[in-house]
Amino acid sequence: MKEYKVLKIKQSVFEDNNKDANLLREELRNNNTFLLNLMSSPGSGKTSTLTKIIPKLKDEMRIGVMEADIDSDVDAETISKTGVKVIQLHTGGMCHLDADMTRQGLKGLGIDEIDFAILENVGNLVCPAEFDTGSCKNAMILSVPEGDDKPLKYPLMFTICDVLLINKIDVMSVFDFDLELCKQRALKLNPNIKIIPISAKTGEGIDEFADWIRNEVKEWKGK
Repeated sequence: MKEYKVLKIKQSVFEDNNKDANLLREELRNNNTFLLNLMSSPGSGKTSTLTKIIPKLKDEMRIGVMEADIDSDVDAETISKTGVKVIQLHTGGMCHLDADMTRQGLKGLGIDEIDFAILENVGNLVCPAEFDTGSCKNAMILSVPEGDDKPLKYPLMFTICDVLLINKIDVMSVFDFDLELCKQRALKLNPNIKIIPISAKTGEGIDEFADWIRNEVKEWKGK
């Protein structure tokens, strides 16, 4: 007979976080606040995409952004120039945010004053996909220089996301990137994922993404 216990810590952590995430979603719904969790690899263009999308929406809804990074406030400073409310979240070395950390960020942001909250998660395609932040929808950015094989390498991220933004399509001719093959690979993992090719530099595709956000916010609020 074993004289010790075996604890499945990872499973326990996920179960507790999932419960907390569901509670947070209820809080968001009761407050009429829509939260989008934006994820990607470092350098894929999360912040630059936000600087393009925010001007399209900020006159229609009250927007707040939470910038999550291990350190620095570079992204928060960039977003602040758009004129919306922004706070920087330092994760203390952690490569993701969970529901409780997201709740703390929303409290600091001032959830009562926000219609549309954006969490720019830590740049990582692994850990952020494993932890439910309590968001209403998940979005991810895949940039052309990363390659069209990313869905094969990081399947969970593509499985849990509601929308895939394929960024930097303005340089697609420079890279060996097959757009249609990338779409097929993503759809095989997640047939319901919305795929929008964009360029945060030229603005291509940004209007379509803005329309997607409008529709999701409207649906969340039941209007």
